[in-house]
Amino acid sequence: VQLQASGGGLVQPGGSLRLSCAVSEFTLDYYAIGWFRQAPGKEREGVSCLSGIDSTRSADSVKGRFTISRDTAKNTVYLQMNNLKPEDTAVYYCAAGRLCRLSTDAYHYWGQGTQVTVSS
Repeated sequence: VQLQASGGGLVQPGGSLRLSCAVSEFTLDYYAIGWFRQAPGKEREGVSCLSGIDSTRSADSVKGRFTISRDTAKNTVYLQMNNLKPEDTAVYYCAAGRLCRLSTDAYHYWGQGTQVTVSS
């Protein structure tokens, strides 16, 4: 099981980014994919997740701004991030597990992180 996160970068407050998580060696129908983030000096926190049957969960801090979705044909999960704020600055990780939860212990496989920096 491999996950490859990409799409991070530097963006101004109010801007948008779309993160991608490309998965291989398994199909999205059987796994939940979660997005997590970790800011310097802070614990890793759940941002959003998508189950194999398309149910979703999102942290209160990102509701209305972030949207998780998937392209089954490309075996890729996306995190569309709009109206970004400086407090969204973190390394973002995607992970795969059996259940759509916003806790790290629900996930068995992790990709490398991608840096998102929101700054003017």
